[in-house]
Amino acid sequence: MPASEHVQTAPALHTGLPDLSLGYVPLTDAAPLLVADAKGFFRANGLCVALTPAASWSALRDRVAFGAWDGGQMLGPMPIAAALGLGGVRADLVVTATLGRNGNTLVLGGSLAEAMGDASFPLTGSAFAAGLRRHRATGAPPPVLAVVFAYSSHNYLLRHWLAEAGVNPEQDVTLVVLAPPALPEALATGQIDGFCAGEPWGSRAVDLRVGRIMLTSGAIWPDHPEKVLALNADLAARDPARIEAATRSVIAAATWLANPENIEEAAHILHHQALPGVPEAVVAFALRGQLPLSPDADPTPVPRAIVHGTAETYPDPVHAAWFLAAMRRWGHVARGGAAPAGVWRPDIWHRVTALPAPFIDTPPTPRSLLP
Repeated sequence: MPASEHVQTAPALHTGLPDLSLGYVPLTDAAPLLVADAKGFFRANGLCVALTPAASWSALRDRVAFGAWDGGQMLGPMPIAAALGLGGVRADLVVTATLGRNGNTLVLGGSLAEAMGDASFPLTGSAFAAGLRRHRATGAPPPVLAVVFAYSSHNYLLRHWLAEAGVNPEQDVTLVVLAPPALPEALATGQIDGFCAGEPWGSRAVDLRVGRIMLTSGAIWPDHPEKVLALNADLAARDPARIEAATRSVIAAATWLANPENIEEAAHILHHQALPGVPEAVVAFALRGQLPLSPDADPTPVPRAIVHGTAETYPDPVHAAWFLAAMRRWGHVARGGAAPAGVWRPDIWHRVTALPAPFIDTPPTPRSLLP
C-alpha cells in the first residue's frame, strides 16, 4: 500500500499549542517538512506542527539538544555526532525517515574557477587536481572550500573525492564551515574560493554570477542519502504515536514530491515559506532535475539532482554505518570506538508504511564510506 494512503487519520482537537516543534535549514531538501505542513499532511495525521528555520546546522542542533525543539531536518551524520557528543553537544535522537537523496553541488568561483579552464561538467577529481596545480603555480595560497557542517555528507564526500584524486584535504585545500545561506555572498567577496552545499545555493551563486556549478554530490556517490528526519529519542519512547504521525506525514509529503506534476507547486511553497530571497525559478531548478551551469545558458538536465519518493525515505541502518566509517576515516570518531545504538529506527518506518524494506538500486558506496 502506498505510503500516501496512510495519511487519512482523524484530526485531533488542539488548544493552540503545537504538538511538535521542528526546525529546518532553508534548503531545497527541507521540502518534505514544508510540504507536509503546507499541503495538510501533518493536520491529516492529527498534528499541529510549528516549523521554524534555523540560521545554521549548529543552531538547529543546539535547539534540539537543549529542548527548544523536538527535532527536525538534519544532515545524515548529525544524529550520530550528537549521540557521541561531538562538537561539545550531546543529544539522543532517533532517525525515522530519510528526507531525500543527492541534492548538493560543488561550486567554484574567482581564480580557482578560472584555473579549471574548460573542464566540463561534472568535474572529475583529476581535472580538479590539474586546475589546482595551475592555481598553485600562480603563487596563490591553498584555496578555501566551505562545507556546511563538520559532520555532513558534504564534508565526507568532498574529502573522499579530493583524496581519490591525490589531493590532500588537510593540506592542499583549507576546509571551513559556513551556513548554507551565507555561501554565495562569501564566494562573491572572496572569503572562500568554493563551496559544497545543498540546493538552491549553488544555483543561486550562478544566478548572482559569482560561481560555477562544477559537480553534484550524486556524481561522487549516486543516490546517496542526504537529510533525515531526526526526533527526540525520549519523546519517541514516551509518545510513539506522535512520532509515528510525524513520520507518516513526511513520507506522504515525499511521495507527493515524487510526482512531476507537483514540482511547480513545491517550488512555490519553498520560495514563499523558506526561501523568499531566492527567485522561485532558481528554487525550482533541482526539483525539475536541472542545474544552471552558466547564467547565460539554458539549464543543464541533471535528472536526479535531488530525489524524493516513498522508497527513498527508508532510514537504512547501513547508511548510518557508512556515515560512521567516514567519520572514523577523517578522525572525527576514534577507530574501534563504540558505535551509537538505536539511532536509526527502520522499525518506525515499517509501522507507519506497512511496507517491507525497499530495494533501491544504489551503486556501490565510495570506499571511504564502507564500514
